[in-house]
Amino acid sequence: MRDQSTTTNSDTSKRRYAILGTGALGGLYGGMLAKAGHEVHFLLRSDFDHVREHGLRVDSIWGDFHLKDVHAHSDAATIPPCDVTIVAMKTTANELLPKLLPGPTGDNGLVLVLQNGLGVEQDVGAIVGEDRVLGGCCFLCSNKVGPGHIKHIDFGRIVFGALRTPSLAAESLSAIQSELVDAGIDAHASDDLRMVRWRKLMWNIPFNGLSVALDASTKEIVEEPHSAAMAETIIREVYEGAKACGAAIDPVWIRKTMDNTRSMVPYDSSMRLDFLAGRPMELETIFARPIRDAMSAGQRMPCVEMLHRQLSFIQSRSRSN
Repeated sequence: MRDQSTTTNSDTSKRRYAILGTGALGGLYGGMLAKAGHEVHFLLRSDFDHVREHGLRVDSIWGDFHLKDVHAHSDAATIPPCDVTIVAMKTTANELLPKLLPGPTGDNGLVLVLQNGLGVEQDVGAIVGEDRVLGGCCFLCSNKVGPGHIKHIDFGRIVFGALRTPSLAAESLSAIQSELVDAGIDAHASDDLRMVRWRKLMWNIPFNGLSVALDASTKEIVEEPHSAAMAETIIREVYEGAKACGAAIDPVWIRKTMDNTRSMVPYDSSMRLDFLAGRPMELETIFARPIRDAMSAGQRMPCVEMLHRQLSFIQSRSRSN
């Protein structure tokens, strides 16, 4: 694909964005917004010096590009108030959000939470107020392959909705969706965030979890009959848990979840990459909270519970070694 080197030339008629977590997700979507002319401020940790000097490189199925001049920050306190703050960091670092959010969100900024699992919007709402929170799920195959270097290899759709205040949110949702689409991002607004969250869990729970438990890629899981059967059983359990919790998911998504995984390029899940790198896995939001919510609604998910226990043991053992 053609490499397009560019600078971040902001347009004052466009919203200003902050990206908390410039990894596989935040680097891609934030980079595309900056490439489209938005003023985008990126919070970085280990990559800060590299990106400040060399910029941000994105290799994508939507077109490769290089942002030479980036609004890079090592401290969220230096980020100016933004119209939209995108939370793209792992949920395992959410204890930092009370310190990270006040600067970028200011008095009126919205927060778009693009994290995995359940309850993440409520966590952010406790900090900035639930009427300012949007949440969404990314159906994305993307990795950070080096300092300031993102490789996007498949899919990329965002589906997002509001946590509260539907009338206010409808206008904000439409405007933000338009800007994401204009930037070349496959973005869709939804009026049912609970459904969106549980539908993504129908993928995240089986394929993140089994990829670690079986030490396998998504391709290996769906192509081997026994592991494929395990994945489908877990998908059905999550579907039943979602239904008990009031999430209206079309049952066709049981089959589509398997079919979509078979069609994607061979991919290491984010949880497996975290485990292999010695980082904590997102077990609380992807496993523990859905299990608790389903139990509270009278629905057990025994295979999901067993997988959660296995992953908790694996993580505990890896930390002790």
